[in-house]
Amino acid sequence: MDQRQSIGRATVVQSNRGGGGVGRFTMGASASFYMSWCVCINVGLLCVVMVVFWNWRWRGGFAWDGSEAQFSWHPVLMISGLLVLYGFAAVLFRVPWGWSQKKIAWKLVHAGLMLAALVLATVGLYAVFNVHSTLNIPSMYSLHSWVGMSAVVTFAWQWFLGLVGFLLPCSAQRLSHYLKGIHVCFFFCFLVFVSDGVSANAYSSLPAEALFANMLGILIVAFSSLVFGILSKADWRRPNANTNDEAAPVRRIFSSNYPPQPPSVPCPPP
Repeated sequence: MDQRQSIGRATVVQSNRGGGGVGRFTMGASASFYMSWCVCINVGLLCVVMVVFWNWRWRGGFAWDGSEAQFSWHPVLMISGLLVLYGFAAVLFRVPWGWSQKKIAWKLVHAGLMLAALVLATVGLYAVFNVHSTLNIPSMYSLHSWVGMSAVVTFAWQWFLGLVGFLLPCSAQRLSHYLKGIHVCFFFCFLVFVSDGVSANAYSSLPAEALFANMLGILIVAFSSLVFGILSKADWRRPNANTNDEAAPVRRIFSSNYPPQPPSVPCPPP
């Protein structure tokens, strides 16, 4: 028995043969989403490759000994964490082939990506403070450092509030709805912070490096625009009608009775 349910421009085909489950996922006019999503993933990865090459080619390479080469880890970890991983986590729920699966599993993946972004950003901050301490350079003297520290601390609070608002058994739907808007707002703030850091480290350098850094900045803006475009498209949002575990506690995913099974109907006598 096949059950078809139209979701926006997508069609989910569910098959109950052999114990039930999702058979396949077809997307009618959603080729534009997959194209945008693939371009977004590749541009994000290209941003990481370019910032690594930038610091390897013009910034003395990488080290972890308190020297100036250790500072090269700062832009790499900040862009990889606060921008790329954050963007990947933001568009995770827009992937259509996950709409017919349990949302709690995708919430855990989303939380894991956000936690990884926070860890990378924290290590990136430590790299800077360690270099400044070793070379006797004052810390927290620029506006960029103030904004950066505020961004990481605020991101940590946001991750904690997301854990409370979306995963814990005490999660309230009103709080969850409020936090969704904050997620997008913080991504824009991190975009401004990362762009400021790229410009601060490039424009006083050689023309070749400045040109490369400007190209990196354009890619960062392009990646952020793709993320915002995917998030703002109403037809690409995960439909709540197909998420029967919208507010399910995280502990229930490991329960043998999750998802709840329909009550059995006794067979009529012959």
